[in-house]
Amino acid sequence: MAAAARSFEPEREAEPAKEARVVGSELVDTYTVYIIQVTDGNHEWTVKHRYSDFHDLHEKLVAEKKIDKNLLPPKKIIGKNSRSLVEKREKDLEVYLQTLLATFPGVAPRVLAHFLHFQFYEINGITAALAEELFEKGEQLLGAGEVFVIGPLQLFAVTQQLQQGKPTCASGDAKTDLGHILDFTCRLKYLKVSGTEGPFGTSNIQEQLLPFDLSIFKSLHQVEISHCDAKHIQGLVASKPTLATMSIRFSATSMKEVLIPEASEFDEWEPEGTALEGPVTAVIPTWQALTTLDLSHNSISEIDESVKLIPKIEFLDLSHNGVLVVDNLQHLYNLVHLDLSYNKLSSLKGVHTKLGNIKTLNLAGNLLESLSGLHKLYSLVNLDLSNNKIEQMEEVRSVGSLPCLEHVALLNNPLSIIPDYRTKVLAQFGERASEVCLDNTVTTEKELDTVEVLKAIQKAKEVKSKLSNPEKKVGEDCRPSAVPCVRPSSSPSTVAPTSASLPQPILSSQGILGDE
Repeated sequence: MAAAARSFEPEREAEPAKEARVVGSELVDTYTVYIIQVTDGNHEWTVKHRYSDFHDLHEKLVAEKKIDKNLLPPKKIIGKNSRSLVEKREKDLEVYLQTLLATFPGVAPRVLAHFLHFQFYEINGITAALAEELFEKGEQLLGAGEVFVIGPLQLFAVTQQLQQGKPTCASGDAKTDLGHILDFTCRLKYLKVSGTEGPFGTSNIQEQLLPFDLSIFKSLHQVEISHCDAKHIQGLVASKPTLATMSIRFSATSMKEVLIPEASEFDEWEPEGTALEGPVTAVIPTWQALTTLDLSHNSISEIDESVKLIPKIEFLDLSHNGVLVVDNLQHLYNLVHLDLSYNKLSSLKGVHTKLGNIKTLNLAGNLLESLSGLHKLYSLVNLDLSNNKIEQMEEVRSVGSLPCLEHVALLNNPLSIIPDYRTKVLAQFGERASEVCLDNTVTTEKELDTVEVLKAIQKAKEVKSKLSNPEKKVGEDCRPSAVPCVRPSSSPSTVAPTSASLPQPILSSQGILGDE
């Protein structure tokens, strides 16, 4: 928490007085709506109300808080929408609101807080509304075992409340006690933090840039974070012992920001359990339960050494980033599914030394011209190479001898416009042509017949070549054959995780205005 407190220190200034100014009005049908600008520190938002809303607010405050019943400007029946009356009323209503805020400088009465939309934008109002929601529905949500959706602004508010050290129930209403939030977060297993692009609601709040602390979540098995700044997310490492699935999208510029946010404090570090050699500043615990990691749609340019902290990862999605080189993945012995589609890869040199056990590999949408680095991926079953720059049919031979390959995609490469493209590709797989599904299309009997003809022609060419060059024949006879594909019958086939298999989200009622 100390590190989190340092990160949030700029936000923890003395609380300035809240202000509410009537900045204008507009005519809607037959009545006037007054536009109110509320200011709380650096945050501003607008609220719109007609005079009857002010009247209802006043009646409740007179009854509940015994305020002066003459404080509100009186009603007008005749000429109520005239410009002169509206302008005078704007000034009078602003004085009214400012007087109320001065009367209740700490925690505003519930009716006033809701009138000014504190439950959406102001720290006390946000936490009170969330606490009340979880008081009423928390046990039901936990019992359902589904994903709970919360916004960065709500987490920011909870973080600020905890750091300020105020009473957990400042309003006096037990339903709004901060303890309800802490009890819920301590037991929650499935969390989704979803920010907004641009200002939140009617405010100037850039929700995706707000800092927040996730250390209040003690039992997370799955977390999804999107449209937040990974550099401002603290406390996620507290979930290392339990977290199995993590998705962070539209948020990070490097893998280190996600996997070792604390590494910036150290010059040298090693994963826990490593045989240490030489001076090491820090030993960092691994994500020992993490098997699925989605870091797609970020701005990651390299697969850095932080992958050493996810030794049990099986499914890794780095699609839609800016990765230039396949590196450091030799540390992931359990990796079977890798998505590197839509990056900036131009070479696969030596990739087999880093992906020895891979079964599903997505390389679509890169800059690949050669496939030479794939020829020893003997466990590979599914391979997507669509939308690259592969021109030569000879490149397919690099994968044609792979014994387990069943699904190949090559569409939208220059070679895919070659006449008889499908049969020429299938011919590269030799006797296994009937077992290969090309571009998600099952091979037809007619295509297999054509493949047999092409194979016969190719074989005749090879025989002729050997007869004309005996030395080459001897060299080829000594070439080692491909390793056979062995699949234990008891092992299920590996498939990529899909969102359909995950619990469906329950949207926090406080996230309504933050929807995109």
